[in-house]
Amino acid sequence: MKRIVTLLAVLILLALPACQAPAQVVETAAPTAKTYPIEVRTENTYPVEVPTEVPTDAPTEAPPEVPAAEAPVTIDYAKNFTLEYKDGYKLLTVLTPWASATEPMRYALVPKGQPDPSGVEGAMIVYTPVESFVSLSSTYLPFLEQIDKLGSLVAVSSGAYAYNPEVQTWLQAGAVSEVGSGAEVNVEILVDLNPELIMTSACGYSVCDSHPQLLEAGLKVAINSDYLEQHPLGRAEWGKFIAAFFDKEVEADRLFDAVVARYQQAKNLTSGLTERVTVLTNTAYEGTWYMPGGGSYIAIFLEDAGADYVFKDSEGSGAQPLDIEVVLERAKDAEYWVNVGSMSDLASLAAMDARYADFKAFQDGNVYTYSKRVNELGAVDYFESGAAAPDVILMDLIKAFYPNLLPEHEFVYYQALQ
Repeated sequence: MKRIVTLLAVLILLALPACQAPAQVVETAAPTAKTYPIEVRTENTYPVEVPTEVPTDAPTEAPPEVPAAEAPVTIDYAKNFTLEYKDGYKLLTVLTPWASATEPMRYALVPKGQPDPSGVEGAMIVYTPVESFVSLSSTYLPFLEQIDKLGSLVAVSSGAYAYNPEVQTWLQAGAVSEVGSGAEVNVEILVDLNPELIMTSACGYSVCDSHPQLLEAGLKVAINSDYLEQHPLGRAEWGKFIAAFFDKEVEADRLFDAVVARYQQAKNLTSGLTERVTVLTNTAYEGTWYMPGGGSYIAIFLEDAGADYVFKDSEGSGAQPLDIEVVLERAKDAEYWVNVGSMSDLASLAAMDARYADFKAFQDGNVYTYSKRVNELGAVDYFESGAAAPDVILMDLIKAFYPNLLPEHEFVYYQALQ
């Protein structure tokens, strides 16, 4: 049984990186200001203009009711949720709440003070704008910050996973509670807090699902299945899902459009490459190398960054379990190696398995990972604010593979192992 739970944890880890266990501390680089989902430096090191703050005059009221055909916000990249503007309310539908789910989940967002609409049987009614929010995944935090609603936060699953320095300050002061997650979620604390909305993910197994207990306790729970999206922009577009509960989706839409523009501009830099670097990703876990499929989130990132992913012909978007010998035989000569974990030096990598030193990328010093921004608790910001900044992750990868294409860009999430 222990082995089954361990394997399940690995698979969840691969699908939902924000739930990764605290990692080794390598460097602390807290943002100097609350701005966009990345740290904005005094000199613009990005190829396009980066907004330095969220406008304070953004609409605070629910958007005016308009026919669905003229809805102010559309969903363009995310495949797993829809947003519809109805008569007097908004309807959010999560098409696949978790991978094995057979029914969608619907949320009717009704402006406070308005009567409950008819025809929404089976949908959970949530009154907006939400003023108290529980985030059971750190990936939701940057989206709250974008729309200036981080202050609505009353609880998180665990402070060990939160990189945001302001959230850490609130945790230490007792202003934000820790309530656990999955089957171990502390229902009593949440009932006492009585938040207007709890947001969490689900996997379809009791060991990792908290929503059944929370719903039974009469709490409002929204399932966020952003991790099922394979395209980086699709995951980032779930910021609109979160913002809709605050009547801020118009603002979120504007910010997302800016992310898309920067992502596409960076992607265009590699579209004309005649020769592409070869790349390997991840490391083995308990003797098994879970290699992302050719249609996976990371594979799409590597493709858009101009890399030739060694295992791009692997079917599907899930992780294929491979023996390390198989990986060594096929990827030994890969020029680059990324996402090896939260460490800062090659010696630590070799200490995990001496065979890692046989890879060409290791020998050439071309090993990059997402460990540049890690706080004292081991929370990795790549898994937090990176959820809202796929454009920056893409630029980091391009900088690693083709530094001449982005000569002025400075790494935000990635760094080379020394």
